[in-house]
Amino acid sequence: MSVEVVMPQMGESITEGTVSKWLKKVGDKIEKDEAILEISTDKVDAEVPSPGAGTLLEIRHNEGDTVEVGTVLAVIGAEGENAAPGPVTEVPSQVETPAAAPAAAEAAPEPPQPANLTAAAGGAAAAPASTPTSRSATEVVMPQMGESITEGTVSKWLKAVGERIEKDEPLLEISTDKVDAEVPSPAAGTLLAINVKEGETVEVGSVLATVGAEGTAAVPSPRVPSAEVASPSVEAPVPNQSETVQPIPQAVPVPVPANGQAKTGDQSVEELRKTKSSPLVRNIAKEHGVDISRIHGSGMSGRVTKKDIMSFIDSGAALRPQDLLKKGGVSAPVSAPVQPSTFAAPQVAASAGDRVEKMSIMRKKIAEHMTFSKQTSAHVTSVYEIDMSNVAKFREKNQAEFQSRYGTKLTYMPFIFQAVNNAIRKFPIVNAQVDGENIVYKGDINLGMAVALDWGLIVPVVKNADEKNILGLSKTINDLGERARTKKLTPDDVQGGTFTITNPGIYGGLFGTPIINQPQVAILGVGGVKKRPVVVETKEGDVIAIRSMCILSLTFDHRLIDGAIADQFMAKVRAFIEAGQFTL
Repeated sequence: MSVEVVMPQMGESITEGTVSKWLKKVGDKIEKDEAILEISTDKVDAEVPSPGAGTLLEIRHNEGDTVEVGTVLAVIGAEGENAAPGPVTEVPSQVETPAAAPAAAEAAPEPPQPANLTAAAGGAAAAPASTPTSRSATEVVMPQMGESITEGTVSKWLKAVGERIEKDEPLLEISTDKVDAEVPSPAAGTLLAINVKEGETVEVGSVLATVGAEGTAAVPSPRVPSAEVASPSVEAPVPNQSETVQPIPQAVPVPVPANGQAKTGDQSVEELRKTKSSPLVRNIAKEHGVDISRIHGSGMSGRVTKKDIMSFIDSGAALRPQDLLKKGGVSAPVSAPVQPSTFAAPQVAASAGDRVEKMSIMRKKIAEHMTFSKQTSAHVTSVYEIDMSNVAKFREKNQAEFQSRYGTKLTYMPFIFQAVNNAIRKFPIVNAQVDGENIVYKGDINLGMAVALDWGLIVPVVKNADEKNILGLSKTINDLGERARTKKLTPDDVQGGTFTITNPGIYGGLFGTPIINQPQVAILGVGGVKKRPVVVETKEGDVIAIRSMCILSLTFDHRLIDGAIADQFMAKVRAFIEAGQFTL
């Protein structure tokens, strides 16, 4: 009975994918879970494993075809069996050569599965049962730490080769731009091999280590990418030196020496482009002569998506200088590109007594994300003074019983979270996101909470916060904060935020002006709660009283939110808190 190979779902926001390369041709024998083709999306590139063993009976889409998720790509069945009716397409000639399939098999003897299929909930996955490794040892792979994450860095190995390890015991620490986490062992046994050194950055699905029975020989795994080239798995073919196309001048060019390896900091121009785009996007850029560095990407940390490059091309900005001359009917030669002005950061000279250390991966990612946010959103901050006296009285009255009954502290944050939930229901645009020229009003209220760590900053998310009362919010906030500080967060804990709350006042700060957490459009800063003399209006007249006061600052994206809406939102937050009508 034939089995269909369909375009997989590579993330909740992915609706289509492009066939990058067929690794098999019609008539080839295929084992279950053997890689059959490579696909590319705007967020991830992966190999698609065969859902069953048999013969490749039919290929329905060519390399380069973009199809929707769920579309049938190929049919596998018994040799001689007729494939189910469907549109038959031919694979390009370079794939049909007899040497193509063996070459692909040699290049990837044990291909990683697509990221969303291989990463287990705990952060590690075992090799397929059909591979020789799974009978004697278990592979530990780089987990998927979020739908937009394609790579991670090994921060620290917690075990050494030869050490005994229990199932689910922490094996290593990894770092991405969203989360630092420990990876547990997928099985009990002995650590047989470590494939990636500390500090190396590898793709999701790469084999990090092998765990098995003591004395068992580890089966060699494919060489993982090094930290220098942490690019997606599908690479564009490198032309021969005799076939190299000379760079085409762009309107704002990046100067590239003859060897094509112009350096920007520690990375070459080509390396920077690869980290900002998928192979599909780079292929489109190559076809149209577009310099990807000219495009402002809408993906995570400025990643250029397929939609970005197609919009860039449709706008006419991608036209080459000679094309513009042809359109105007001018035959004059193309002038040399104007060299852009360059700015070099001042050199820092270390003196005696100075201490120099490398930035951590998390610190570098935070810097990149914050800079990207400032370049993307029009930041404006509105500041409000809030009377927290009723909250302080409620906490003082219920603190002891709350701690003894529920085993957790009752802080100010659950009350602020509940006030934000109440205000977002009234002004849903504060909980929205910008998608090109569209406004996406998010159906769920998922509140991110910035947690300060000794080694950086992380934002776990309280999912469906509007469905929780003070007790539920308090438990969730304290649990996420504790797990963030002990590196116990899961990938799901840091995804899907729609609005963020940060608390600079925890150390006594008056207030702050936080940077928006992209792709959100607003963030609330909570200042310290301090007792101050204030004027209070009463029926008998104005009096000066000692009140617990707090300053809240809302930073919002002026592209989407006007000052009037922001102020009305903050007025709603203040009214809810000062009313003091709280229940556990």
